[in-house]
Amino acid sequence: MKKREIVKHYNEFIDKITEATIEINTFSPGLYGKYNVKKGLRNEDGSGVLVGLTEIGDVHGYIVDENEKVPVHGRLRYRGIDVKDIVSAHLEENRFGFEEVCYLILFGKLPNKQQLGEFNEMLGSQRKLPDGFLEDVILAFPSQDLMNMLGRYVLAMYSFDDEPDDLSVKNNIMQSVLLIATFPSFVSYGYQAKEYNYNNKTLHIRNPLPELSTAENILRLIRSDGQYSKEEARILDLFLVLHAEHGGGNNSAFATHVVSSSGTDIYSAITAAIGSLKGFRHGGANLKVMGMMEEIKANVKDWTDENEVSEYLKKILNKQAYDKSGLIYGIGHAVYTLSDPRAVILKEYVKDLAQSTDRMAEFNLYDLVERMSPIALNEHKGNHKSVSANVDFYSGFLLDMLGIPKEMFTPLFAVSRIVGWCGHRIEELINGGKIMRPAYKNVVTPQNYMKLDDRK
Repeated sequence: MKKREIVKHYNEFIDKITEATIEINTFSPGLYGKYNVKKGLRNEDGSGVLVGLTEIGDVHGYIVDENEKVPVHGRLRYRGIDVKDIVSAHLEENRFGFEEVCYLILFGKLPNKQQLGEFNEMLGSQRKLPDGFLEDVILAFPSQDLMNMLGRYVLAMYSFDDEPDDLSVKNNIMQSVLLIATFPSFVSYGYQAKEYNYNNKTLHIRNPLPELSTAENILRLIRSDGQYSKEEARILDLFLVLHAEHGGGNNSAFATHVVSSSGTDIYSAITAAIGSLKGFRHGGANLKVMGMMEEIKANVKDWTDENEVSEYLKKILNKQAYDKSGLIYGIGHAVYTLSDPRAVILKEYVKDLAQSTDRMAEFNLYDLVERMSPIALNEHKGNHKSVSANVDFYSGFLLDMLGIPKEMFTPLFAVSRIVGWCGHRIEELINGGKIMRPAYKNVVTPQNYMKLDDRK
């Protein structure tokens, strides 16, 4: 029987065991304090529990003064270099930057011209998928969910690797470069297969070109005519640069560390990270922002009226609107307080793109929601916590203006973040040595086994 048929046939029984399961698995909130449990691996002040060391990404959003968190403007560094300086250099030199960021994150330093050229050549040589992969894996088994599909493709690559379980650093570097090179094709071909099988669209399949950048290849592969402007590719390249890494404590990077610490292969570890990124509390948040903004646009008559926008935000917070979660998506972050540097950088280009695509009214609404949300949140919670827009608030809007379908928003995040995941995996292989095994306090009362005939 299929799941839907099982639910229909056993509905009353399933309802009862579901209710009982929720009741028996719900802990008293006081138990977390009693046993000093760091729920969500967070300290009482919201900061993360220190569980490891890294040299890859540094996420800075506050300082601690006399044991109190003091909000500051956010800063993000890749291997010690401020991401703002990286972006500025790429713009000044009028070149794509994602590939340079890949080199920096993987190998720990900026490449010279020769090194960058050789690395780009190596990436380009690996972009085409293994023989038979497109036909036998992607087109033969399409999926409506591109993130689940992406995980399946990564696991399938294990079968095309002659030495998939070799945990040497050299082999994992080669595997990392292969995955970074093939992710754009995975996502682009997976989207084409979904559109063909589920939406009756024409199938457009092209080979990636080794001489093109990652951003250029993505636009070439997903568009029916394969055409794109240099400016469009540069903006997508900026998106990739800003999403490539975010410290070892973000959920998907931490998942990479945890799974890698068991001694498993890279394909299993990266698939775990993909599953993490799919979640709406992580990479899937950009889709939630877009859905929320679409509802606001449909229900707020005057997009320039602060009071009307504020009232709708209150409805969202009171679980009366959008998905009834009580969350304003894209606002607030686990580390950043006064600002998310990625959002600050991205917003400039979102504004420019909105002007060139005649979507300034939407941009102004985003800007208004960004300004009104912290006020609404603090009124709702009765505090004065510093919160700001995070990168997810503007990233979906940016991709939408580039004509990229919503289904690809989170997968494109993965195309970028695979770099950080691979960097963290290599770091774990070199420095780990122990399987990650935190403790969970068992709080159930001991009881005796009761024979079947004696149970009610």
